[in-house]
Amino acid sequence: MVDPITSRRWLYRLLFLAISGVIVFFQLLPLDLTAGRWPGPDLTVVFAFAWVLRRPDFIPVALAAVVFLAMDFLFMRPPGLWAGLIVLGLEFLRSREPQSRDLPFLVEWAMVSGVLVALTLAARLVQMIFVVGQPSFGLVTLQLAASILSYPIVVSASRMIFGIRKIAPGEVDQLGHPL
Repeated sequence: MVDPITSRRWLYRLLFLAISGVIVFFQLLPLDLTAGRWPGPDLTVVFAFAWVLRRPDFIPVALAAVVFLAMDFLFMRPPGLWAGLIVLGLEFLRSREPQSRDLPFLVEWAMVSGVLVALTLAARLVQMIFVVGQPSFGLVTLQLAASILSYPIVVSASRMIFGIRKIAPGEVDQLGHPL
């Protein structure tokens, strides 16, 4: 018989993979027919950050690395740069998850915003050092702002639609790992 906790983890991992696939599918559709379109948020990153701060066991490192590396290839970004930075950001947030359980939402939002800003600046710096073509700073800043502003919406949707909430004190073992 399968442990219900293990099957629940696999269910949410598959759900994250499906959500990522749907987001990528809609981003790849040729729907922008007009010039001057504002860039939207990077919803896959925002979902990953929101979920790893609520249930770090739902998004393992290997799953995040594969999803974001595939997105690097599909969106013709430098392979592995954004994926590696996102994995670093996810692991930073995962290590802060036990301390962030009791933090107010605004502090959590500020922490995620800081990580997003740091990752975006690091990606631009690496691309600048290696003289890789990059989008304009204005477009990157608009996408960063859209991602930061969409974080509360993603957290609310994760809570209301998918039932992902922060770990309660009784839901951890003696070492602080989620059950």
